[in-house]
Amino acid sequence: METVLSRAEVEPPVAPEEAARADFYALLAALFHHAPDAKLLRTLALAPLLEGGDETMAHAWSQLVAASGVMDEEAAAEEFEALFVGVGKAKVSVYAGHFTGAPAVEHPRVRIIEDLAALGLAHPPGNHEPEDHFSGLFDAMRVLVAGGAGRAPATLAQQKRFFESHVKPGAARFFAAVREAPESNYYRKVAAVGEAFVGIENESFNLG
Repeated sequence: METVLSRAEVEPPVAPEEAARADFYALLAALFHHAPDAKLLRTLALAPLLEGGDETMAHAWSQLVAASGVMDEEAAAEEFEALFVGVGKAKVSVYAGHFTGAPAVEHPRVRIIEDLAALGLAHPPGNHEPEDHFSGLFDAMRVLVAGGAGRAPATLAQQKRFFESHVKPGAARFFAAVREAPESNYYRKVAAVGEAFVGIENESFNLG
């Protein structure tokens, strides 16, 4: 999946739990960057259900898997366009700054740029999306969790700091906006998975 930040293939050794976390971040990054194509929809439709663990996440995932089996590429593209692009102002903003309520002088994009640079994660040349695009934030977490392309995973403390600074503040309101939008159908399931997953991540970081 091509995402906002430069892609880096996950390299071993990565614990299965960490690989699974990275996969969910990669999926969210892809789905909020562009509509799923037929290949991704087919992959999701055939994905195994989650057994054990968080019931909310398992239910949300089963709903997304089922929806992927009946959604077609054209309909997904139309829904993505209606929600996140549209004519004029998008129905739902994909930028974290929209959901944090920070004043312009304290826009989260400034801190994101600084933190990405400190972590050695550069915005790829040719990518003109602002750094607070949720797709980019999820992809940054993917790299921090799993590393890749010669890069080691970040420490848990580094992951927690980036998550709590840039993902957590606006994620819940973002997912709620996606779920509540009248145009949302397939993406209501995507948002439910994202909401459950980010909730699990938050709990895990608090226990760590």
